Amino acid sequence: MRRQVARQRHLLGGGGSRARCALLWCGSTAIPLLHAATLCAVCAALHVSLGVGQVAVAYLAASAAAALVPSPGGFGSLDASLVALLTAVGAPTATALAAVLGYRLVTVWLPLAPSAVVCAVLVRRRAL
Repeated sequence: MRRQVARQRHLLGGGGSRARCALLWCGSTAIPLLHAATLCAVCAALHVSLGVGQVAVAYLAASAAAALVPSPGGFGSLDASLVALLTAVGAPTATALAAVLGYRLVTVWLPLAPSAVVCAVLVRRRAL
């Protein structure tokens, strides 16, 4: 039992390195913040009259709610939660839906294009 506790402390502490631990925590914090910033940018592009704080809090709350429903990438649960919360804080439903679709386009579908090119190159080189 003591060995397990020591191992868990070692793992939670970043493997013994404070710098590694700080990098892990910063990276883990940056991902949801960057997703919230992406949603804020999409909302700004659609002229949604909500503040950055409102959109960011709506994203973080929707993300927490979506974590309760196990679905790959939060598809469905995150989208529905985002639309509901953006509408609840004052965005028109159609605009909230457009913002969520734009957010998904930027964060999920757009990165697939370069990924497909890289995959094709790796297959051609027989690396995969």
